[in-house]
Amino acid sequence: MPYDYRKLSPEERAALVEHRRKLGHPSHAPPHPYREAGWYLLSATNFEHRAVMREPERRDELETRLLYAFRSIDAEIGGWVVLPNHYHILVGVDSLDSVSALLKQLHGRTAREWNLADGTTGRRRVWYKFVDRWMRDEQQYFRAVNYIHHNPVKHRYVSEPYAWAWSSVHLYFDTKGRDWLRKTWKEYPTGNFGAGWDD
Repeated sequence: MPYDYRKLSPEERAALVEHRRKLGHPSHAPPHPYREAGWYLLSATNFEHRAVMREPERRDELETRLLYAFRSIDAEIGGWVVLPNHYHILVGVDSLDSVSALLKQLHGRTAREWNLADGTTGRRRVWYKFVDRWMRDEQQYFRAVNYIHHNPVKHRYVSEPYAWAWSSVHLYFDTKGRDWLRKTWKEYPTGNFGAGWDD
């Protein structure tokens, strides 16, 4: 995880930064190797996985603002889920450059507002930088949809996806039906999708 860096020794830190430099990655931020048009699974977490969105009203607010923000740049939205300490959204965009600016603004505004509301202004970092995964094909796209819908189960918030309110699973249920969702789950299992970056 990105914030494990602080737990490393000075020698381990230097080796990690050098390794990232050799790969062409930023020293201390997630790499964004793909910038072109396409479908991306975007994930952002509250800093150190603190549950800043513990209250349902805050998840309502973020879900509404997240969807509005992406619709404002004419992005296609393939799925989303908002949890107490992170979110995932699958979007089709013309360029990842517009996404960076959009999320910087959304994260900045929500951080200020929530820190004011919680009396933690100047003392609490709310968001860590977002990460993205480019969907190479239809299989990856539907694995991402299934991963999003089962994320609340994976993190043990609920025992089945339909019990989590802040998810596109309800939109898919209403527009495509439960049989379509089951068929897609069988055809595109998630397997180890998310291993190492959503633990």
